[in-house]
Amino acid sequence: MKLELTRSRRTFLRGLSASIALPFLESIPTVAAAGSGKRLSTTIPPRRMAFIYIPNGVQVPEWTPEREGANYALTPILEPLKPFQRDFLVLTGLTHDKARVNDDGGGDHARSCATYLTGVQPVKTGGADIRLGPSVDQIAANTIGRDNRLRSLELGCDKGNKPGPCDSGYSCAYTRNISWRSETTPMPKEVDPRVVFERMFGSGNTSADRAVRARRRHERRSILDFVLGQARGLQGRVGTEDRRKLDEYFTAIREAERKLEVTEAEIKEMPVADTIGPAAGIPEAYRDHIRLLSDMMVLAFQSDATRVSTFMYADAGSNRSYRFIGVPEGHHELSHHGGDLKKQAKIARINYFHIEQFAYLLGRLQSIREGDGTLLDNCMIVYGSGISDGNKHNHEDLPILVAGRGGGTIDSGRHVRYPNETPLSNLYLSLLDRVGVPTESFGDSTGRLDGLNVRVPRVW
Repeated sequence: MKLELTRSRRTFLRGLSASIALPFLESIPTVAAAGSGKRLSTTIPPRRMAFIYIPNGVQVPEWTPEREGANYALTPILEPLKPFQRDFLVLTGLTHDKARVNDDGGGDHARSCATYLTGVQPVKTGGADIRLGPSVDQIAANTIGRDNRLRSLELGCDKGNKPGPCDSGYSCAYTRNISWRSETTPMPKEVDPRVVFERMFGSGNTSADRAVRARRRHERRSILDFVLGQARGLQGRVGTEDRRKLDEYFTAIREAERKLEVTEAEIKEMPVADTIGPAAGIPEAYRDHIRLLSDMMVLAFQSDATRVSTFMYADAGSNRSYRFIGVPEGHHELSHHGGDLKKQAKIARINYFHIEQFAYLLGRLQSIREGDGTLLDNCMIVYGSGISDGNKHNHEDLPILVAGRGGGTIDSGRHVRYPNETPLSNLYLSLLDRVGVPTESFGDSTGRLDGLNVRVPRVW
């Protein structure tokens, strides 16, 4: 078989029910962009966007650094990010006004989730007449996701499509989705890592394709086995640096497969009553689930399967127990701490756990060389919540981090404090600029967000 170079400037290895896009390689020649007549190098890394959502806010005193600028000290909750302190921004003072009551009564959890990536107040309804979006990720995907295998990738750890109201008269659609393709169309998240893997690397969905995938998994064969000849041929044609990059890429794919195989084997050994629904690829441990989905996001960016992703660690108002870190109470229940110091300490412990998982993602992205830097350097990863203090249900001074340098367009490694009531939508407007999707306004934006970087280079 021959390598396939697509009109979108990506090179694929194709085999029986397998299609593996290659990472960006120095040895692959430049090609003409489809319909443009220009010569563009396939070795220019693209910029990626991802948005991570956590529910119920944070323990603010243990989140917010005291000093501004580059010489700030990490707070206790942010301590797991110490190895990456030069690679992210802490942004304080940002607000989502449309998550506030604004004459709509109760339902702060639903509103905060719905507004998180849209900057729009949802229509309060428990029926089918939902109205909100579109979200910033989908606006970006409309342009930068057109030529990718996956226009965008939506991930999450909580599965559920229960109809009707979930929070004080707000539809469950608002509490379970942060990505909205249009005003009435949420983008459902995928919770099963195996399904995500097959979407990235499988080929076709005919009965024959499904049979091949089932046989491959039954025989515990790697998807790389189906493109082995092409892979070996390619490695003999590229330079030393690209051979190293290919080895790392193929190793990452195989490692992801091994993790999936271990998970699926464990699920099969569990009593039927203990299995986690029909999704056989979901790890039993919450930490493992988050990390395996994080691995899928990294692979999706590394292979350029997509350039836009969202990840909900949990749904809005989640009352998940964190017994495995010594917090048996429900998260939502604890967030209404009423000033109880013991409950606040447990909330901080949950926040710390979430940040540990975020640090895992950043470490995986930083470990991958790309161009003159790393995969993390070419990303913009927003981490945060639409609620600040879960006890107050307030939506100002939100806990927001932005990791990555956006291909050199973000001056990271700082704590930046903005004036009170600065719209979070201003950040999203600025990020859209950095992926080549300039937009006049977004949500309740009032302008671009100063302080990220003064220069926004041209994006191809």
